[in-house]
Amino acid sequence: MALIPAGEFAMGSDRGQDDEQPVHRVSVKAFYLDAQEVTVSRFAEFLAAQKLEPPFKWNEATSGSHENKPVVGVNWYDARDYCRWVGKRLPTEAEWELAARGTDGRIYPWGNAHPTKGHANAGQSKWRGYDTLTNVGQFELGKTPNGVYDLAGNLWEWVADRYDATYYQFSPRENPSGPSSGPLRALRGGAWNNDAKAIRSANRAGYAPDARRNDVGFRCAKDAAPSDGR
Repeated sequence: MALIPAGEFAMGSDRGQDDEQPVHRVSVKAFYLDAQEVTVSRFAEFLAAQKLEPPFKWNEATSGSHENKPVVGVNWYDARDYCRWVGKRLPTEAEWELAARGTDGRIYPWGNAHPTKGHANAGQSKWRGYDTLTNVGQFELGKTPNGVYDLAGNLWEWVADRYDATYYQFSPRENPSGPSSGPLRALRGGAWNNDAKAIRSANRAGYAPDARRNDVGFRCAKDAAPSDGR
């Protein structure tokens, strides 16, 4: 996991969609974030240990050499339960954006340079099974200064918060954790089938928590000790 130091940053974007506005100052305490998306092999351990039914597209995951690809087809509850199983949790939307943008307000996890095929797995038009995805941790050009990979592209990532397109209008300043109610859960980062605009770090999405898709995965977070965030 990568330590994301405590910080204050401008969350949202005036150049994005309506749900990214208004831009507002947010302060987030230090936390740890998985440096990579949760892989097929790690999720397989969870399924075996908990004796659970496999997720959507699992037959495609196990039909080739895909152990180090990010797992797809997991709904929000699957992601939450896996993170709990490993002693972690899903990141909040604010935590995710701080990790991806930093306090300097980067457009993309790596900076402001337009994405290329060396930065992220994006811009594809057709699902070709798990061959569509790249192994986690492959894009050195696309990682954050803190060493977090694939926050743009490959797969959308579930976060802990409920999704509300108007949440930024009333979001608290300190460690926001999303609306208290609502039918959708938030996702971040864009996926293999998105363009450069959609994989911006301020972009948001919301799906039903029981949705299982071939463009959604996740990673986990955990609290940092107070001394870690200095």
